[in-house]
Amino acid sequence: MTTTNSVTIPQVEKNVFLIRGEKVILDTDLATLYGVKTKALNQAIKRNKKRFPDDFLFQISKLEKDKLVTICDRFQNLKHSTSLPYAFTEHGAIMAATVLNSQRAIDVSVYVVRAFVKLRETLSDHRQIARKLNLLENKVVNHDIQIKALFDAIRQLMDPPVKKKRSIGFERN
Repeated sequence: MTTTNSVTIPQVEKNVFLIRGEKVILDTDLATLYGVKTKALNQAIKRNKKRFPDDFLFQISKLEKDKLVTICDRFQNLKHSTSLPYAFTEHGAIMAATVLNSQRAIDVSVYVVRAFVKLRETLSDHRQIARKLNLLENKVVNHDIQIKALFDAIRQLMDPPVKKKRSIGFERN
């Protein structure tokens, strides 16, 4: 697999998390990939705030930070941090490369885009598989109902007919 100064698509993929229904990469991970300190990345973002609307970048909440610390050991250093990290969407990560304006950021941004695209394709494949599985499940349920009805009809045919005895005499009301 092609690398840029030891950055690979799988390395980028493992840094992508789902937060608020968005695939994002945290500022610390993005700074590491782009070869800058997190503080320098965040300062560049603040200087260019107009380039980062809410769908490009958002600050995670304390609850979200606590959840990340719980599920991922590598975020233990965030546990006692008073600042909340920023989460970059795919577009925000690319925009960050443009404000950093270093050759490494530009080179690595290509891998960031490829990683997000690959994750999107994987998610799409999973949705298609889930849809097909639901269709198959519905067919099986319908077949089960039809098979049960068939067995019921066969059992009715197998039961001997009940002969009604004729009564002798007159009927009383």
